[in-house]
Amino acid sequence: MGRFDEVIERKGTKSVKWDMVDHFYQDPEVLPMWVADMDFKTPAPVTEALTERVRHGIFGYTVPDDNTKRIITDWLSKRHGWDIEQDWIRYSPGVIPSLHMIIQSLTEVGDHILIQTPVYPPFYTVIKDHGRHVVKNSLIFNEERYHIDFDDFEEKIKENDVKMFILCNPHNPVGRVWTKEELNKMADICNRHEVLIVSDEIHADLVFKDHTHVPMASLDHHTSQNTITCMSPTKTFNLAGMQVSYVVTADKKMREVLDKQFNNQGMFLLNTLGITALEAAYQHGEEWLEDLTDLLESHYHYVSDRLHKETDKIKVIPPEGTYLLWLDCRELNFEQKDLKRFMQKEAKVGLNDGASFGEEGNGFMRLNIAAPKPIIEDGVDRIVRAVNRLQ
Repeated sequence: MGRFDEVIERKGTKSVKWDMVDHFYQDPEVLPMWVADMDFKTPAPVTEALTERVRHGIFGYTVPDDNTKRIITDWLSKRHGWDIEQDWIRYSPGVIPSLHMIIQSLTEVGDHILIQTPVYPPFYTVIKDHGRHVVKNSLIFNEERYHIDFDDFEEKIKENDVKMFILCNPHNPVGRVWTKEELNKMADICNRHEVLIVSDEIHADLVFKDHTHVPMASLDHHTSQNTITCMSPTKTFNLAGMQVSYVVTADKKMREVLDKQFNNQGMFLLNTLGITALEAAYQHGEEWLEDLTDLLESHYHYVSDRLHKETDKIKVIPPEGTYLLWLDCRELNFEQKDLKRFMQKEAKVGLNDGASFGEEGNGFMRLNIAAPKPIIEDGVDRIVRAVNRLQ
């Protein structure tokens, strides 16, 4: 675990997470544990590949080639058992830009799009910003684990003539890694009602032991033809600033529509260094990733155990993947605005407001555990002390 022990100074690097603390929290003493990037260095082979590319000194227009596609297909096959054709791959700067393009090109103004809440806040904006309507299939929380309400899922689709379903798998923020059985049920409903599936799988590589990520499009031929998958190495290897992602689409007609939309927006090239980073990470980053997931699972247990033993007021919902913990703070009996204020002003920890993920997030906060142990310890210390002061 030695490679993840170093606490690296990120202030002064134009980091959203660290350099904008005062902007977001109006207090430079707040410890940022919110936005989904890691406080770990990317794998050494990635840094080395980037250094070598920088030494070349020329950064003109750069295009991913067949080797880039081969590296991606090899990764998907090895890590997820998903065998795709190289021609199914398209590129974009990120998953959110991809969602904007997909919604604009494959739905119409006034269409209804289904999401499963509480969910990643940009899912709401990418729908509303283009004049489409959000339809919510609220997840069921049984005080231990989140589940899908399949009856409501299908009923909402029929009632609203839903045209598109945006899946989050692994789910942000609740940490579920949907099982093959759950995916098959959702796919069957969508296929029968001709609902296009858009699957955000950016956290696909960050899955804990005893759980397996199954790409939605890998289920069967019909689902493959009816699914657009958005993926990226950026969350996995801490490369968000490289702005590199890809979209996988088996259906030729959908690819042609997306190609036109992406080209119209000038989104047909990738960052030169982003390509280099993607290739190096997928070719040489697997050992680093295995160590990372072990560490993240250890961090989860550390946070969960301490909060349970030392406060008895905050419960960590057991995650199956990602490096984001969903904290159930309802026992504190705060209104959501007061919960936000408590974490920020009293605990001095910068977390994501649970309500930003939807009304189902009231009473919850999201905490990022992708940081060296001293930062995790400091964050938990702050929360525990603040909660105990209440008592």
